[in-house]
This record gives sequence, structure tokens and C-alpha cells, in this order.
Amino acid sequence: MADSKFNVGDKVVYPGQGIAEITTVAEKDVGGFKLKFYELRLIETDVKIMVPVRKSKQVGLRAMISREEMDAIFELMRRRDVVFDKQTWNRRYRTFVEKVKSPDIMDVAEVYRDLSILKHQKELSFGEKRMLEQAQNLLVQEFATVLGEDKDAVTAHLEELFSDLAPAAAQ
Repeated sequence: MADSKFNVGDKVVYPGQGIAEITTVAEKDVGGFKLKFYELRLIETDVKIMVPVRKSKQVGLRAMISREEMDAIFELMRRRDVVFDKQTWNRRYRTFVEKVKSPDIMDVAEVYRDLSILKHQKELSFGEKRMLEQAQNLLVQEFATVLGEDKDAVTAHLEELFSDLAPAAAQ
């Protein structure tokens, strides 16, 4: 049986859901086999999730990012050389859904950046607006936890990254 990568009390990221705390690492009898599980509690919603330890990598369970990794994420979000092809909003939306559920935070940051830029070019669809909110929420949860900062301050900082795109005068 694989050894646990994470320990009780560790904060981890569950893709598409956000920060979770490992509350227990327990063995359960499943169909006559003893399997080791992480029992997680999502910080935002208090929802409990069980993830088999041996499937944790496949599920995308990962350690939280470091401050150094945050620098690369902010660098990615500052890039403005994004080209949007002429695909329909629903095809673009499906791509964004896959990226937001990815264990790679760079994918989530890319969705946030792309939709933030797009928002200043045209009206986002309802689904795209929700996707933007979800990507922002996932980034804010992790950044605020890593930095030990208030979520509102982190949100303001993220939104400020795109203030150069806002029109000079409101119409």
C-alpha cells in the first residue's frame, strides 16, 4: 500500500473546489479490501470528501503553491498577448471548464486572465461570468491562505491587475 503523501492537518488543493484540510487518514474496508483514504474538509463550504490515497494524484490533489510559484502566476496574468480565436462561446466555455478543474493552478490563472481580458472586449455570457467568478474564487482562496491575507485584499489585488483594460471614463 502506498504511503501517505499528506498528513492530518495539512492544507491541500482539491481541483475545482479549492482549499481543503486533511482531517483524517484512515483505512476503510471496501469490498473486502482495506483501502487508505484521505478525509478532507473543504474550507469554503465545510463539505467532507474522501479520496483514496492511491488515487490522490489521479484526482489532482496537490500541496498548496509557494510564494515563489505565485510570482510566476502573476507574471502569466500580466501578459496581454492573448489571442482569442473565433470559436463559439460554448466551445470556449468547455475549454475553460476543463482548465478550472485542472490540478495545475496555472490553468486556473489562465482562465481568470483570459476571461478578465475578454470581459473588457465584450459582454461575457452568463456561463463565462460564472466561470470567471469560480476561477477568481479558487485563486483568492489559495493566495489568501498562502499569504495569510484577507480575501477581500487579495481579490482587489487580482482585479487591479486588469485595471489597465478598463476605459478611462465610465460611460
